[in-house]
Amino acid sequence: MSLEEKLNKLEEMRTKAKLGGGEKRIESQHKKGKLTARERIELLVDENSFEEFDMFVTHRSHQFGLEKQKFLGDGVITGCGKINGRITYIFSQDFTVFGGSLSEAHAEKICKIMEMAMKVGATVIGLNDSGGARIQEGVVSLGGYADIFLLNTLASGVIPQISLILGPCAGGAVYSPAITDFTFMTKNTSYMFVTGPNVVKTVTHEDVTSEELGGAIVHASKSGVAHFACENEADTITKLKQMMRYVPQNNLEDPPFVECTDPLTREDESLNKIIPENPNQPYDMKDVIGSIVDKGSFFEVHADFAQNILVGFAHLGGRSIGIIGNQPAVMAGVLDSDSSIKAARLIRFCDAFNIPLLTLEDVPGFLPGVDQEHGGIIKNGAKLLYAYCEATVPKITVITRKAYGGAYDVMNSKHVRGDMNYAWPTAEIAVMGSKGAVEIIFKKVISDSDDPEAKLQELTDDYQTEFANPFNAASRGYVDDVIEPKTTRPRLIRAFEMLETKQDSNPPKKHGNIPL
Repeated sequence: MSLEEKLNKLEEMRTKAKLGGGEKRIESQHKKGKLTARERIELLVDENSFEEFDMFVTHRSHQFGLEKQKFLGDGVITGCGKINGRITYIFSQDFTVFGGSLSEAHAEKICKIMEMAMKVGATVIGLNDSGGARIQEGVVSLGGYADIFLLNTLASGVIPQISLILGPCAGGAVYSPAITDFTFMTKNTSYMFVTGPNVVKTVTHEDVTSEELGGAIVHASKSGVAHFACENEADTITKLKQMMRYVPQNNLEDPPFVECTDPLTREDESLNKIIPENPNQPYDMKDVIGSIVDKGSFFEVHADFAQNILVGFAHLGGRSIGIIGNQPAVMAGVLDSDSSIKAARLIRFCDAFNIPLLTLEDVPGFLPGVDQEHGGIIKNGAKLLYAYCEATVPKITVITRKAYGGAYDVMNSKHVRGDMNYAWPTAEIAVMGSKGAVEIIFKKVISDSDDPEAKLQELTDDYQTEFANPFNAASRGYVDDVIEPKTTRPRLIRAFEMLETKQDSNPPKKHGNIPL
């Protein structure tokens, strides 16, 4: 065979591989409102930057007639491309080939790029659209999943791992995205569950649809499994690319630094008026964040889950930071099990990848109640505490209003290695709210008074003057400075610049035992 014939053969095989399961199945994919595996990659990477690997791999199964059905690539496209100019490794499951089901060869392709990504120090992105394990291959397929799970675990904290769920993801397939750092889902076309609606109906007699059981909205708002529920696949990929602007390629690299056009010395008079005079009145912590960070740079994560706390990324003076903020506009910003887990997860990600942390604190305490206690608020609150204590990246806290009880300790106080702790003059740092404290301390005095209500108010006002302020904490050095709210942005920019070369470490150990 001449070289020209060989080149023609090569081109013929490439064309065949690019067709996946064929035109009819591609058409079916489009009718469902879904892109093909290759179209997704084209949308994700910089133009002409994708290098595909293992295009000609096929499965090796000879059972159930599978030897007569072979498709080049075996249902997953793997390779590396650039996103915003940075090398990224990608696998994209092809639902047009065996429903994207995972075979031994399919798993080997995914494992290969994950191993390469760890060697190179680059992000791995998985585009998941699969019917699950290839049943015809039996335990070999299950072994393939386990190989991926192991690499997910070994890569955790070494390189960022991001999962996009763009179709079905069921059974064993769900555990790989669950181990990765962030999970994006598309509304109406993606779902995740360990057991599907039919099994649920058989076992528990509950009649539920795939969307109700494990759709994007359910996982983004109720279970917390998904960090983002996006409108469609294009929106999903756009949001992923936005997030990557804040995240480094690996654990040895600094986060990306972007050019800042927002004045570093900008002050905002609105912050001086944002805290209501009534301590029980809410305000929106998103307004505080928007006033402090580089304009328009706040990228919220887990926006629909545990909304009593805000987490996300932003740029501050061009520097990437992670933000944790109590949200007084939802449940008074109280900490509960879900919000503790949500915040702890982002803190640990930021710490693993050298992203400094800013905490904006207005917290009345932990949520009381039978449901919370029985649901493990002690253990879940301890996860947040553990995450803050363990983190060695620069950590700054601004107390805007309430910092009560154990929640004061947990939210990056000086006592858990907060580097710089600021308070606004409106800050109230105390064991509990003034009224509650007075009712306990002066219970007998109040009950013996001729006018208990007037006495309660008098003592509450005295207690508030004495303790509901930041100056007792400042006198002990627990607060580094009490600052005028409008100056928060320039003060934080200078503080993070000062902490840029910070070095801290934890005692030598294999790993800690976070209260899971």
